[in-house]
This record gives sequence, C-alpha cells and structure tokens, in this order.
Amino acid sequence: MGRILAVAYGIAAYAAFLVTILYAIGFVGDWLVPKSLDTGVAAALATASAVNLSLLGLFAAQHSVMARPAFKRWWTRFVPPALERSTFVLFSSLVLGLLFWQWQPLPQTVWHVAHPAAAALLEGISVLGWATVFLSTCLIHHFELFGLRQVFAAWAQRQLPAPSFKTPLLYRYVRHPLYLGFLLAFWATPHMSAGHLLFAVATSGYILLGIQLEERDLIEQFGDQYRRYRERVNMLLPGPDRKAPPQARRDDAEPAPESITRS
Repeated sequence: MGRILAVAYGIAAYAAFLVTILYAIGFVGDWLVPKSLDTGVAAALATASAVNLSLLGLFAAQHSVMARPAFKRWWTRFVPPALERSTFVLFSSLVLGLLFWQWQPLPQTVWHVAHPAAAALLEGISVLGWATVFLSTCLIHHFELFGLRQVFAAWAQRQLPAPSFKTPLLYRYVRHPLYLGFLLAFWATPHMSAGHLLFAVATSGYILLGIQLEERDLIEQFGDQYRRYRERVNMLLPGPDRKAPPQARRDDAEPAPESITRS
C-alpha cells in the first residue's frame, strides 16, 4: 500500500507540474489563459513591484534551497528518498501557482513591435524557447527530472542506476540549454510591458545565479570531468565543442550535463 501511495503521490506531483508549466507558457506569452503577466487591475508602481519581487524571491528561495545537495540530505531524513524529487516538483508548482495568482500587472509599454512579420518572428522565438526547455528535459530523462522514475523504481523495488556523465545533442553545444530556452521564452515578445520586463530581468538574474550554484554542485559531484566540460562548452551561447587535447580528454567522451542534479 505504501508503494502504491508513493506512485500516486508522484503522479499527482507530475500532474501539478504539467498544469503549471502549460499555464506558465500562457502566462508569459499572454496566450489562452485567464490571467497573464499583463492582465488584471494595475496597482501603484511601488506596490506592484514590491509584490512581484516578493513572489519571484519566494520562488527563487524555494527552488534554490530545495535543490541543494545538503538540503536533500537533511530533507530525506523526514521524506522517503523516492519522494524527494516529487516533493520538490510539487512545492515548485505550488509557489508558481501563487505567483500566477497574485502577480500585479505593470502595463506601461517598454517596446511594442507592430509589424506583423517581426511580431510573429518574436513570438516564434518564444515558442522555440519553450520547445528547447521541453527537449532539454527529455534529453536528460524527463521523468527522472520530475520524480516519476524514482517513485516507479521504488514501487518495483529496484535501484536506479548511478548518474552517468554524458552530453546528448544540445548539451554538446551549450552547457545549459534548458536555461537558454527559458531566456528565449521570457525575452522574445512583440509587446514588452514594464511588468514583463521586471519578470524577465528578475528571472534572468536568478538563472545566472542558479547556474553558479548548480555548477558548483556538479564540480563537487564529478570533479575534473565537469571542469573539462565547462572549459570546452559555452554556458548559454551555443557554439562548437572546443575539444580538449587527447591527453586531457581521457574518458570524457560523454561529459554529464548540468541537469543530472538540476533543480
């Protein structure tokens, strides 16, 4: 019964993630959702900015703290290890849901692209960003990233293999394609409001900070393998793999993407 409940919990957490990420696409792009970055009653600039920054800060704190290995070691003293990732996913979804609900619009226009072709191009880049996010999660085992693989392994009473060090497809050209996808999705818009700009700037800052924390964890986990990967592959700007000399490559033919321990 406990294993069945764990699977049910994992499925529920994954369902919450799916609803949240689909709503996030509409929330950022103002597509087919009842409330987006730019809809709702506008509040005073100072009030709206304070509320929005608090919501973004809450998400950043939850996401960063729960993703750190030290927190995971402490947290799994109370939560079964098989449920740790699902719990992280559920908490992240709940905090994002709160952000969507309480976000205060700042409708002042920063830029507006009226030309239909240029506007369509910007929206296409945003869609490409979301597609890059989804593809990146699939390349690094989507269901493990969001907790389902762990709960089904616990249900089957089998151990998951140890994290391997590899760079599938996009990870050969950029170390953080998932984060790159988010940046494209957040910044590429034909209409940039003050609220959207606040969201894009704050989330971009958090992404840059998150990369530093994440790479520190990966160096701790994989040591020189990840250091050599970092020297060869750009962080966010896609480019060719700058191959290390043969004597330096050794067994790094498939260096691990950052997402093995991705938050």
